[in-house]
Amino acid sequence: MSPQPDTKVRYRFEAGPGDAGIRLDRWLATHIPDVSRARIQALIKQGSVESDVTIKDAKTAVKSGATYFVTLPEAEPSHIAAQPIDLTIVYEDKDLIVIDKPPGLVVHPAAGHADGTLVNALVAHCGDSLSGIGGIKRPGIVHRLDKDTSGILVVAKNDAAHQSLAEQFKSHGQDGRLHRAYLALAWGVPVRPKGVIDVPLSRSTSNRTKISVERGDSGRHAVTHYEVLEAFEDGKGVPCASLIRLVLETGRTHQIRVHLAHIRHPILGDSVYGTGFKTASARLTPAAEAAVNGLRRQALHAKDLSFEHPRTGKIMNFSSDLPDDIASVLAALRKSAPVKKPTEKVRAPRSPKR
Repeated sequence: MSPQPDTKVRYRFEAGPGDAGIRLDRWLATHIPDVSRARIQALIKQGSVESDVTIKDAKTAVKSGATYFVTLPEAEPSHIAAQPIDLTIVYEDKDLIVIDKPPGLVVHPAAGHADGTLVNALVAHCGDSLSGIGGIKRPGIVHRLDKDTSGILVVAKNDAAHQSLAEQFKSHGQDGRLHRAYLALAWGVPVRPKGVIDVPLSRSTSNRTKISVERGDSGRHAVTHYEVLEAFEDGKGVPCASLIRLVLETGRTHQIRVHLAHIRHPILGDSVYGTGFKTASARLTPAAEAAVNGLRRQALHAKDLSFEHPRTGKIMNFSSDLPDDIASVLAALRKSAPVKKPTEKVRAPRSPKR
């Protein structure tokens, strides 16, 4: 049998006087920029870091003048199939890729969607530029959009970028690095042009595919900030729909959809959380009604995303125009229904008949 090629990479680092006393995992993380500190801790634990002896404790203090060797195995191939799926790539470098996700595309393989996902497409597109997330050549998903939600999404291409972006999304902008905003077309018009929806959420006990508002303190903390940008009335002067900008303070599953439904302004086209408003389109003009009924998904779009680049520290800003299906509904509403300034006091919508 012919010898197999050595697929491991061996790093050699010498510690200077100023390095003495620093935790070994922290020190090594500054010298191998594409590998996260968590990954280095795992390498130390498995015996891949040596000096005079093999080191197994990540808390070991660096010694001045000592030489450290790190053996980094090549990232293992992902079990996820590579599939050539067309993507709208907004930006890409060796650390990350920003995608303008179309509606209908699932982000990650899961039950019912074993392939044909964004991850399958990224495995094919990125190829060898995926240096490994946790030792596996795969894209690093740090946030997700629902299958039928469109818009901007960022994915990490290496371990260190994944850790940095994950930390930013976990803080949800509270440390000033991350900002994301959505646009939604909703039924009715909130009485207040600006507001905060602070209602805990949990998995529904009657339907595990749905999220519900949790009464009491047992739900997960969820906060959504909203601002009404445009308000539309029907021919009788009754508020019928609105264009709303939403900023997340937390990132729970279906958060925007559930929060807007909770305040009785569900998103147009939402077949899960807006079923009680199915007949509301009858109040619109025929053209607007046809546009709304033509929606095949919730009218929710991830419009803006800003974050700190994991390597350079530069703030990256990305924005996506409304896709054609939502834009056509908005145009129909603007054409057929009067537009009120969001600062004007508007009436709450009528509750749909049960």
